[in-house]
Amino acid sequence: MAGKSAETPLMRQYNQIKSKYPDALLLFRVGDFYETFGQDAVKASKILGIVLTKRSNGAAADMELAGFPHHSLDNYLPKLVRAGQRVAICDQLEDPKLTKNIVKRGVTELVTPGVTTSDQVLKSGSNNFLAAIYMEKERFGISFCDISTGEFLVAEGNHEYVDKLIQSLAPSEILFQKNKSAKYFELFGNRHYSFALDEWIFKSDFANESLNNHFKTKSLKGFGIEGMDLAIIAGGAIFHYLKETRHDQLGHITGVSRIEREEFVWMDRFTIRNLELFNSNSPDGVSLLDVIDHTQSPMGSRLLKRWLAMPLKKVAAIEDRQLTVEAFMKKHELAEDIAQLLQEIHDLERLVSKLSTGKIHPKELLQLKKGLEFSNAIKKKCAKVKQLSLIADQLHECLKLIELVSTSIKENPSVQISKGDVIADGVSAELDDLRDILNSGKDKLLAIQKREAEATGISNLKIAFNNVFGYYLEVRNTHKDKVPAEWVRKQTLVSAERYITEELKEYEQKILGAEDKILAIEQKLYNDVLEKALSYLPQIQQNAQVLARIDCLLSFALLAKSMNYVKPSMDDSYKLDIKGGRHPVIERQLAAGEDYISNDVLLDREEFQILMITGPNMSGKSALLRQTALISLMAQIGCYVPAKAASLGVVDKIFVRVGASDNISQGESTFMVEMSETASILNNLSDRSLVLLDEIGRGTSTYDGISIAWSIAEFLHEHPSRAKTLFATHYHELNEMEGAFERIRNFNVSVKEVNNSIIFMRKLKPGGSEHSFGIHVAKMAGMPGLVVNRAESVLKELEKSRSSGDKKNGKAKDEMQLSFFKLDDPILEELKEEITNLDINTLTPVEALMKLNGIKKKLGGV
Repeated sequence: MAGKSAETPLMRQYNQIKSKYPDALLLFRVGDFYETFGQDAVKASKILGIVLTKRSNGAAADMELAGFPHHSLDNYLPKLVRAGQRVAICDQLEDPKLTKNIVKRGVTELVTPGVTTSDQVLKSGSNNFLAAIYMEKERFGISFCDISTGEFLVAEGNHEYVDKLIQSLAPSEILFQKNKSAKYFELFGNRHYSFALDEWIFKSDFANESLNNHFKTKSLKGFGIEGMDLAIIAGGAIFHYLKETRHDQLGHITGVSRIEREEFVWMDRFTIRNLELFNSNSPDGVSLLDVIDHTQSPMGSRLLKRWLAMPLKKVAAIEDRQLTVEAFMKKHELAEDIAQLLQEIHDLERLVSKLSTGKIHPKELLQLKKGLEFSNAIKKKCAKVKQLSLIADQLHECLKLIELVSTSIKENPSVQISKGDVIADGVSAELDDLRDILNSGKDKLLAIQKREAEATGISNLKIAFNNVFGYYLEVRNTHKDKVPAEWVRKQTLVSAERYITEELKEYEQKILGAEDKILAIEQKLYNDVLEKALSYLPQIQQNAQVLARIDCLLSFALLAKSMNYVKPSMDDSYKLDIKGGRHPVIERQLAAGEDYISNDVLLDREEFQILMITGPNMSGKSALLRQTALISLMAQIGCYVPAKAASLGVVDKIFVRVGASDNISQGESTFMVEMSETASILNNLSDRSLVLLDEIGRGTSTYDGISIAWSIAEFLHEHPSRAKTLFATHYHELNEMEGAFERIRNFNVSVKEVNNSIIFMRKLKPGGSEHSFGIHVAKMAGMPGLVVNRAESVLKELEKSRSSGDKKNGKAKDEMQLSFFKLDDPILEELKEEITNLDINTLTPVEALMKLNGIKKKLGGV
């Protein structure tokens, strides 16, 4: 590109603005279009599917160009944001008619994935959080803000805790310190859209000043976050970013809440993934949220996600939710009526956000009013039941606001205030008079048309309007000889001619003047309504929160009624006793008429601390583990559970290690991931933990796997926490642990052998399993008969070899060629001696992992 001297004035202005937003795709308003240039144009054309052309940039080389009409912004902007683009919207800041120089332009809004209020980008039942992380050594501060709802949350903790919050709240964008970029990507990877800010923004004084200025407070003590310096710094970074992106109307962010780690059940991100709480691990799978979400409103759906991510630990709080669910269960007709009312309520939280920013349309203002009316109807119905009235009494009636909107806004207004026809009749005498003039003026035009047609004999005479010369009379060529001399011809068409008269121009001025005045008055009156409505922001927000709570608890009742769930008994004991438990997701996926085979599970810290569950693959071990965790979790969000009965002591941590997953991108094998996740569990145990381990050790050789699984089970048994554990394994050698450890009990998921084939009974029974039935499962999976037969032959030889103790069985050696290398290699001899002398019973999981790593290095990484 040539120097600035070769630039056109327009492109010089564009380049100056673009230089201030180098990381954003700049939509540059030119007349009735938003244009993009250069690489922005290339990106926009690909994402939006619009034509890429070129324009001459003065004496410089041609530059790529792509644009779209300005009125299509709401269609195109969401596509750019969903594609992960930061979009700077540059508008004309003055009327082109009022200047002889180049029109003044400037960026009016910077839209990013985490900062948008567009309905086309936002998902109605999900939050759109912008997060900020402040990293300081081993401690982190994090904040979450959803400008579309006004929610603002902060927390502090270590890397694992912050990672868990990110997994649970799923922010659309994360801000972090630019000078800590390497650390950020090392710890959190690139799973989320992120943006680095200059380190000077992350300062305590700056953050405290930003938050206190916004909330108009002298300190943050009233919000309960004073002393949470790292979290406050993260929160300050968010407010700075919102101002930088031109989002200054933030009156709907009325407070900040702390996420208190001690209040909620701890689940790491592996557990959340393994339990498939929010998303299934298979493309067409179903998550727990999909099954239990019977909410009727977007507010309720968002709150349910929060509850699921943060189950309660206090029995009283859990029982308080249960009481409301129980009240809805007893009053089923009332519950159905309230569900119908909730369906009619639009997203009050997001409507409040639009009201706060002045971007609420007339039809949305009516939706807000109707939402408040339905809210009052819900309050009235809930008043009939004491437990429900305790919640519903917190709803504000906002009667004056309802009356204001009802009397000020037409029943069916235009979508945009700029289109007019929004303010109701009777609000303004001046407005009513101007409307009469406008309506009578149009009637007069029709009268003129009729009169002139009769006077001239031009039967098809018509009056019309265009922006070039206003109102005109159009005459077909067949009648142009009848046109009076005083008519002034303004335009000749192929088959007609157009004329104006003095009378027409007079009425045109009258009508157009009335239209302009009407629009100005309507805009002012509408702004007055919005100004008065702003004082109700806190009440409407509280209503939205109360309605969301009612919606969630009603959802639990509807779910329990439809799926035959029961109310769990909750206490502070350490016991978990589930009778006839079922997996909520699998149960919903069963074919019509097929019953789920339920199971009993008993865990405590005295006798049944660890259940060692054996059984073949596909027999239902993993489902049993997951359903136990899901029942505990559902109970602690206040939901009824899929069981015949359940008596549960609250858990404070849930750990689930199930399934295999490689992390190849970071150079970690399946086994390494398995060991890392398991090590995290063993290092974070508590006396109220629920631990679920599935097939630990299968990522390595059989004897290594058995050794590691044994040592982990022993560690859990001997640990002071005595954490309740379900340990599913295909190593039936672990059944021997029951005799050596007093709180380990053997169970198996039963199968039945019939004519050399197996039937899965999916029933948990006391005692261990002696066989894995792996070959039967391979046969059921469609493995070729030749392979299956050979496997059976090899299995017999191995069993014969093991039972006789003859490790040099010639037939086995010749037929199967199991020895891939001979032990005449000095390194292998050394390893053999080292393994032989290894005391497996005293080896910790971490030591076992280190030992395996050492062996791998000696073998040259093989």
